[in-house]
Amino acid sequence: MPYKNNKKIVTIIAHMAAWVCFFTLPYLVFFPRMREFSLSDHQLAAIICNNVFLVLFYYLNTLVLIPKFLANEKWLWYVLSIVASLFFFLYIPRQIATLISEPEVFNPNNREYIRNPAYIGKKHFPGMMRGGNRSGADPYNTVLFLLIFTVGTCISVIQRWLQTEQTRKETENEKLNTELSFLKSQVNPHFFFNTLNNIYSLAVVRSEKTAPAVMKLSAIMRYILTETQRDLVPLSNEVDFIHNFIDLQKVRLTDKVALNFSTDGELETLLIAPLLFIPFVENAFKYGVSTKESSSIDIQIKTDGNKVIFSTVNYIVPSENNLMENTGIGINNVKRRLELMYPGKHTLSTTQKDNYYSVHLEIIT
Repeated sequence: MPYKNNKKIVTIIAHMAAWVCFFTLPYLVFFPRMREFSLSDHQLAAIICNNVFLVLFYYLNTLVLIPKFLANEKWLWYVLSIVASLFFFLYIPRQIATLISEPEVFNPNNREYIRNPAYIGKKHFPGMMRGGNRSGADPYNTVLFLLIFTVGTCISVIQRWLQTEQTRKETENEKLNTELSFLKSQVNPHFFFNTLNNIYSLAVVRSEKTAPAVMKLSAIMRYILTETQRDLVPLSNEVDFIHNFIDLQKVRLTDKVALNFSTDGELETLLIAPLLFIPFVENAFKYGVSTKESSSIDIQIKTDGNKVIFSTVNYIVPSENNLMENTGIGINNVKRRLELMYPGKHTLSTTQKDNYYSVHLEIIT
């Protein structure tokens, strides 16, 4: 609330300063010539009436006419309102000034303004008429009105455009945040579904590895509940998470699987979006592990400056070869999250050659 009040005060002060500068600038520019020039009471009243009307018209245009007509594409009503305001400005302030102070004539003999009707007329003082006896529109006032109209309309249109852009960006950000939250909620159940299946298999055979596996899963759940609530986490935390996942997978591996997981570079200094790598690791175990023939899985994470490089290479078990093209919702979610969080800052490629499936992902943090 104090911020809004301060903003209003600053806006009011800025408007007042702008009007003061606008109305005094012509007199400051022509100050040397004004020493030989004096204003009559009627001229002073006319200037004040004109200035007051210009201020009123500016706010009428920006606060009423533009929002009500121009913004709603009521072009005819807006044009008619501006034309009516122009005619009002050219004639009404002059009449009001006349009521305040009668028009005067400048007497060049004694350099004074005279209200005596006997002096009013071109036969006495040709070209010296001062005040309200001129007929027709004043070109200077017309230009001044059009200037106020143009400035006010341009400022209002720009402000409305900026406000629209800000609203659009806020809407897009909210949509992205909602979509990212939804994608994360899909990643987590997908991961736990596979992990719980492994622990269930251990429990069925009453393996002594069940308790350590539950502890590993507890650490993984703690990571999911705490770290993944943040947009970015230390890369080292993500690496520890993958270590725990691999340890859980090892309980079902045989000697026929050659597993290698290596890291290189500064893992503690870089931040990364959580759960980006785990779907690829999951699929490497899902499609690259066999209990009947030899297979291999190679996982690598390294850094190069502000770049994170992740890669996996796994042997494709022949019986699963046809399933590699459909890797489930996990991979699709990661691709979408990469598009949302690292637009233009990531490259993802997958290849399948000679019964080996490889993933290469580079992210600029």
